[in-house]
Amino acid sequence: MAEILVDPQTAPLDQPVETRVVGLKPGQTITVQLSTGDRASHAVFEADDHGVVDLTRHAPLEGSYRGVDPMGLFWSLERTGGKATKTVLSVEGVGDRVLERQQVPEGVERLEVRESGLVGTLFAPEDDGAVLPGVIVLSGSEGGLHETDAALLAAHGFVTLALGYFGLKGLPEHLVDIPLEYFGDAIEFLSGHAGEIGVVGGSRGGELALLIGATFPEVSAVVSVVGSGVVTQAIGPGRNLLQKLSYEAASWTHKGEPLPYLPYDIGDELRAKIVNDEPVPLRLAFSTEDGIPEDTEIAVERISGGVLLISSGQDDSWPSTELSDVAMRRLKDHEHAFPYEHVVYPEAGHLIAGPPHRPATDVTYPGPGVTFSGGGSPQATAHARADAWKRTVEFLQVQLKS
Repeated sequence: MAEILVDPQTAPLDQPVETRVVGLKPGQTITVQLSTGDRASHAVFEADDHGVVDLTRHAPLEGSYRGVDPMGLFWSLERTGGKATKTVLSVEGVGDRVLERQQVPEGVERLEVRESGLVGTLFAPEDDGAVLPGVIVLSGSEGGLHETDAALLAAHGFVTLALGYFGLKGLPEHLVDIPLEYFGDAIEFLSGHAGEIGVVGGSRGGELALLIGATFPEVSAVVSVVGSGVVTQAIGPGRNLLQKLSYEAASWTHKGEPLPYLPYDIGDELRAKIVNDEPVPLRLAFSTEDGIPEDTEIAVERISGGVLLISSGQDDSWPSTELSDVAMRRLKDHEHAFPYEHVVYPEAGHLIAGPPHRPATDVTYPGPGVTFSGGGSPQATAHARADAWKRTVEFLQVQLKS
């Protein structure tokens, strides 16, 4: 009798699974489907000579993805218009398996933080008496908290703080004039719960991660994913994108003074995309043709630890590769005493930050009165996200001596 084997059936979101269908007739064709209610994917396979379909070894004949890819059904999930339900893997005539993809892994404790002016959530493995390294996890231009990222990182041996800095109750409404001293307070708080401290951020959070590391010597490792080695303009109030980009202000302040920034360039092509209601590649707002003012470059050479820069070659949200290259140049020029690296995924788009094995089929995403283009192909973006996450975890474990 045919049977579906999934290992593991319950696992953290960032852990891959192995799927096999056994007991088939050699040459038998089956369709393996994955559904989360609001999304679905499928792939058609032909059983091998042993009557087995093994997603770790076999490529589908057709379906939602191509090539041998054990997690292809997961990243290729497409929207259905339905409501989210359980994650179910099924094969018609064989059966189904309900999978549990944990956003907060077993053994990880969660604690809300609302003290010293901080807004965040602390995650840590169940206390065994050991002093673990700490990691501050930052959101990007969407604001809020990246709790899932922090919870999953905690399961790898860290005390993590998902830290909000705008867009939440008790915090500034917009990414405007955010004082860096706030992050110094966060470092002090986390130091009371952990050993060495690292900072991880994606997109504008990647810019911020480098800035925090360059400002506070207590930081021993920085990971900037599709980030920037250049300080960029604020994202201000407004009903639509043009109003937000036209708000001339700094994103960050230090000791009460606004930090110099690279201003947005609202050109004709960007305006036309907005007016014509086309997907907007926001990278058009970042012009470096006339050079980057030196006072907007982040002094990453001041970081008292390792630096991992990760970017995408087809990033439509902003030129993360070029902006991260600025940081790489400074690290090289100053012969940075700690490990540093810039990893570039040539075919990937902007959405590679955060845990892997999530849907990567949304190549556009909503913005203020517009639809943004993320760039890249879904497959390249999915694979980049998985590799970037693996590199991030390993880098932090080495640099923070976990």
